[in-house]
Amino acid sequence: MTSTPSEPPRRPLTLRDVSEASGVSEMTVSRVLRNRGDVSERTREKVRAAAKELGYVPNKIAGALASQRVNLVAVIIPSMSNMVFPDVMTGITEVLDGSGLQPVIGITGYRPEKEEQVLYEMLSWRPSGVIIAGLEHTDASRAMMQNADIPVVEIMDVDGKPIDSMVGISHRRAGREMAKAIIKAGYENIGFLGTKMPLDHRARKRFEGFTEALAKAGLEIQDKEFYSGGSALAKGREMTEAILKRSPELDFLYYSNDMIGAGGLLHCLSKGIDVPGQIGLAGFNGVELLQGLPVQLATMDAGRSEIGRKAAEIIIRRNTPDQDHAPERLEISPVIQFGETLKRRRK
Repeated sequence: MTSTPSEPPRRPLTLRDVSEASGVSEMTVSRVLRNRGDVSERTREKVRAAAKELGYVPNKIAGALASQRVNLVAVIIPSMSNMVFPDVMTGITEVLDGSGLQPVIGITGYRPEKEEQVLYEMLSWRPSGVIIAGLEHTDASRAMMQNADIPVVEIMDVDGKPIDSMVGISHRRAGREMAKAIIKAGYENIGFLGTKMPLDHRARKRFEGFTEALAKAGLEIQDKEFYSGGSALAKGREMTEAILKRSPELDFLYYSNDMIGAGGLLHCLSKGIDVPGQIGLAGFNGVELLQGLPVQLATMDAGRSEIGRKAAEIIIRRNTPDQDHAPERLEISPVIQFGETLKRRRK
């Protein structure tokens, strides 16, 4: 039985291999592959070509031992099934693309204890920044972020005190503005349908702003219907049927999000209810998918993609030498989209 000569054992490629292949120093190779420092485009192309030909992949963990950070951005959100957050992620990824920073997503399921766990695991990798939904966190989560010594951007909400930077809308203002539009259109008997407030801080704040504006006009919520679980069309249909059966005098329904609002609209259309003459409807979020409905639901665009983009821009600035690293607090203005379900009635 004959044997063939064995191949010499492979060794991991190193910066030195790329340095020798490209004819530049290891420090320059490191700068190019980490997208850092002042290096000419010609040199960058030479290094990238050599690395590609060799099949070299930078060892992020090894780099972290020297810098104490990896080029990852921890993005912590409640859900990906909620149609709000894919738009936020699109804005984040569009800005981070080409920056050398990569987003890594953690899902909390709207549970504070899960947020703690996700934060702990992600911060153990020493990311270059954290983008996290909301301003409400447990004491342990706040302590971890405050002591992480990295940029933290809380998104979606500006009604509160941030740990570091924040980008979002004022949900209390959003609720007030929608209430003013409903009052101006002449509606008076108003019902509210939404999530259970302790589980959704931003919906709670919109509700507070909404009821505050109604009270200034001498009005109050006539009836309420709450649910837990996913924001589905079926939920909206069920809730709308229940509240109208219980309170047939209602002439406007304000929903905490567009998906249940769309379900309510479908219920009204199926029952031959005149929208917006007999009853007006409005949701929240400006979900583009619902533009295919036979009647356009009134809603409010919360600037989700812009929030994601602005948050990512802050993370990049805070990771760039010689940039101002002061916390940034940006408020995006929500915009009412009146659609076809919020119009002044004839009296």
